[in-house]
Amino acid sequence: MSRTSTIRTNTPSRLDNPPIPVQAKLAAAWTSLMFLVIYIDYFHLYQPGEIDEIRGGVIFEFDISGTLMSIFFVVIAIPALMVVLSMALPARVNRATNLVIASLYIPVMVFNAAGASWDWAFYYGLTIGVEVLILAFILRSAGTWPRTPAIPTDPATIT
Repeated sequence: MSRTSTIRTNTPSRLDNPPIPVQAKLAAAWTSLMFLVIYIDYFHLYQPGEIDEIRGGVIFEFDISGTLMSIFFVVIAIPALMVVLSMALPARVNRATNLVIASLYIPVMVFNAAGASWDWAFYYGLTIGVEVLILAFILRSAGTWPRTPAIPTDPATIT
C-alpha cells in the first residue's frame, strides 16, 4: 500500500497595500497630533513647581482667567476639529484648510518651548520636533493632494 503525500510550500506573498485616501491620512495625522498635545501637556505637570504655579493662579507668565482658558480651548479645539473636517470637507476646501492650519500651528508648537530651562531642552526639542514632523506630514499630504483631470464641457474637445 503506497501513501501519497502532498508537499506544501509556503511561498510568502506580498501584503496588500491599498491606497489610503488623503482625507484619512490627514485625519489620522491630526488625531496623532492631538494625542501628543494632550500627553505633552500632561507630562508638563511633572516638572518641579508646575502644579504649585497653577495652584497659585499662573500658567507660564499669565494669570489664569476665563479669557486665558478660552484661548487655550480655541488653540486645542482647532486641531481637534481638523480630525473631522479632514474627513468631511470637500477636497479643494479641505486641502486649503489643512495647509493654512498646519502652517499656523508650527509656530504654536514651537512657542511651547518659551521660558523652558536648558535642563528641559532635550524634552522640548523631542516633543516639539515630533509635533512639527506631523505638521510637515500634513502639509506634504495636503500639498500633494492628487488631482483629477478636468472634464471638458465641449464634446468637440474630446479625442
